[in-house]
Amino acid sequence: MSEAVCLSAFAGIAGALALRDLLGRGLLARGSGVARGLAALVDVVVTLGREGRDPGAAERRRLLLAGAGLAFLVGWAMVGALAGVAFGAGGPWLVARLLRARRERFCRAVDAGVPVLALALADALAGGHSLRGALGQGTRSVGGAAGHELRRACAELAVGAPTDDALEAMRRRVGSPRLDTVVAACQLQRRAGGDLARLLRETARSMEEQSRLEGELRAATAQARFTGLVVVGLPLGGALLAELARPGWVAGLWSSFLTGWLVGIALVLQLTAAVLIRRLGRVRW
Repeated sequence: MSEAVCLSAFAGIAGALALRDLLGRGLLARGSGVARGLAALVDVVVTLGREGRDPGAAERRRLLLAGAGLAFLVGWAMVGALAGVAFGAGGPWLVARLLRARRERFCRAVDAGVPVLALALADALAGGHSLRGALGQGTRSVGGAAGHELRRACAELAVGAPTDDALEAMRRRVGSPRLDTVVAACQLQRRAGGDLARLLRETARSMEEQSRLEGELRAATAQARFTGLVVVGLPLGGALLAELARPGWVAGLWSSFLTGWLVGIALVLQLTAAVLIRRLGRVRW
């Protein structure tokens, strides 16, 4: 073999290795960028449930597109391309429902911590602080979602926001009836005077008694609600077992107009029953 042939072979091998290295780095960088983007989207959902920070317009669009793409892939892998299109159309709705559920979870967490917040404000007021100072002192003893909202209100006060405006902004963000009561008491005291510390302590005791009653109601209806959900889920579980035992059984139900119509009616009734069970089991005052 001549030297020219050896050098050509060596150059070809070196070029191939260099090309593979460049492509590998590009794919790795692109994959890292995709991973960072997905991690950022997941962090938006987690932050919404933990801190109540609503996603911006760009973040919401990316979440809706990601939900549509994921639903399309799931439907395509499970049933086919047509089902993937249908799943993809419903993906943004599911993402919107998830964001709403996370937001409601944060608001419920704030609502549960309002009695502690009211007691902390009452203790600070009894110690001689003004309402503005009591809000700052309350951040030291109030934790969780309620403490996060209180610290956010104090941050607004620190940059020069009036006390009434900071309290009103916190009330609008959360939408909690208990927090509405506390904010209304604070604003009323600033205008008309009175013993705000005593009022907040009595309010906190009433809220704690309400929480105890709600817990008893949920415990009394827990078995009935669980039984209802099990009954709703039994047909779906049976269909899944039948599909595992005989692949194609679920698709065969849709091959006939009559069976497809009956299955559609059954699904609508099951969904309606699940919604009614959830609404009936909800404790309202």
